[in-house]
Amino acid sequence: MATTPDKPGSDADDDERLRYAIALSLQDQAEYSSSGPAKPQTTALSDGSFNLTALDRKAMEAERLARLGAKRRQPVAAAEDEDDDVVEVPPPKKKTKQNPITETHEASRMADPPPPVPYPDGAVKRTWARGYPRTGEDIKIEEVLQKDKLMLAILSSFQWDERWLLSKVDLSRTRLMLAAFAADEQQKGEMRANAPSGVRFCFPPMNGPGSMHSKLQLLKYKDYLRLVVPTGNLVPYDWGESGVMENMVFIIDLPRLGDAAHHSPTEFSLQLKYFLQAMGVDSKMVDSLSNFDFSKTAHLGPGGHTDEALKGVGHCGLAATIARLGLASKGHIQVDMICASLGSIKSELVEAMYSACRGDDVKSNSARAGRKPTDKRLGPAQELKDCFRIYFPTSKTVSDSRGGKGAAGTICIQRKWWHSPDFPKELVRDCVNTRDGLLMHSKAIFVRREEVEGSSGGNSTPNTWPAWAYVGSANLSESAWGRVVKDRKSGKPKVNIRNWECGVVIPVQGPGNLEARKGGSAADLSIFKDAVPVPMQVPGRVYGPGDEPWFFDAAQ
Repeated sequence: MATTPDKPGSDADDDERLRYAIALSLQDQAEYSSSGPAKPQTTALSDGSFNLTALDRKAMEAERLARLGAKRRQPVAAAEDEDDDVVEVPPPKKKTKQNPITETHEASRMADPPPPVPYPDGAVKRTWARGYPRTGEDIKIEEVLQKDKLMLAILSSFQWDERWLLSKVDLSRTRLMLAAFAADEQQKGEMRANAPSGVRFCFPPMNGPGSMHSKLQLLKYKDYLRLVVPTGNLVPYDWGESGVMENMVFIIDLPRLGDAAHHSPTEFSLQLKYFLQAMGVDSKMVDSLSNFDFSKTAHLGPGGHTDEALKGVGHCGLAATIARLGLASKGHIQVDMICASLGSIKSELVEAMYSACRGDDVKSNSARAGRKPTDKRLGPAQELKDCFRIYFPTSKTVSDSRGGKGAAGTICIQRKWWHSPDFPKELVRDCVNTRDGLLMHSKAIFVRREEVEGSSGGNSTPNTWPAWAYVGSANLSESAWGRVVKDRKSGKPKVNIRNWECGVVIPVQGPGNLEARKGGSAADLSIFKDAVPVPMQVPGRVYGPGDEPWFFDAAQ
């Protein structure tokens, strides 16, 4: 049973208070039971960390050995030292006696080229949800992990359910590396000591307050590497098992190269390596990415960000990515953003995000850094009112949902932020799922470009692609996307960013001429059909005079 987290003091900042609120809400969500459509099978943790100390290791080990003995298998030995290249450890093979005909057939089969990978070009899916019909655009956690052939998994998450996660993998064939938060060296030691054989950790550095909020997954199989960027955490309700919540998932499969010398790096692969190195992933693991073909990622934009160089992180990094992909826009764009949490946002953050979505890194960087404290606005500019929409559920939408209030513990905004005079309420729309009664923990940005270079010439280059989407872990807050300020010593802009986040930008092709694209309204997101699922109802309903968003304290 989770203990009650310590309440932050009066001098705590907004992020500390929000983390405390999430912790309390997660406790309630863990206790949410028979009143819901399906009882979540999670033991939510008070702080969201991967707390292996909660596991009964002795009982689990006895159960594991019993299972292995029944199958006449030998348990996998633990790595003898931390420098082993676990990426290259193959799954155990059961030796069997074969007759000459079988051996000849096997040799012939192995000589054939490897089978095609399931997602060679990448795809965006919605998570399956219990009680809803399967569609071509949903996916289960089992279908993502494929435990029967998974050799290695590098997983990161903000919240964890240890027992549930370990039930989704086979530790007799799969090695796990978990990128997790630990408060101090003592907790790191406890987590390592309590980890089952075959489980290792890396602990991304936390420079001050912030959250390890990334949800990146790297899954290695015999013939390919699967890269997954979900919006949800490694808990059952985020993957639809309680039937009350959904998320989104980007997934792409990268074939193994016959020779690593043939590896051609892309900007995506380089940024992925940088991100993994910054997290503290073993260098041999990072280097092993060169064994796989990243050519199909050339058109994708990595969205991982930490607290390093200005143009590689937060909304500044998003702007640079959009410009590098050839998706920058000089004119108006239409932006629809889904969030599961809203921070203490002001119009200037939304302005920076809008500029970033246009690929305007100069404006994104300098507009905020050069603004004086007295340059405050009481509301968003008209361009934002016309072009930028933020989707977040009203209290009524949550109450009327399939799981009710008890299912909304990870959907968060504080009352004092919403009632602040400079909160951009005019931009907020009710977030109602297209699957009736299902709540969303998704984070996505849908951007449509109204003016595109060479629009009459077709869709041959990204410059002519009229839309793109972001799918990842980042909500709308300064902790996630950063705040640009002037450095006191140099006078140059610098970014302050607290969270580890990860996302991907996906260009979307569509009608090649301006008239065809302008045929729909500002709420017409049909251009994303068959490319990126749009999970919310559009046009989103504007909050009325009596409407308020879902506040985290309503779950208490």
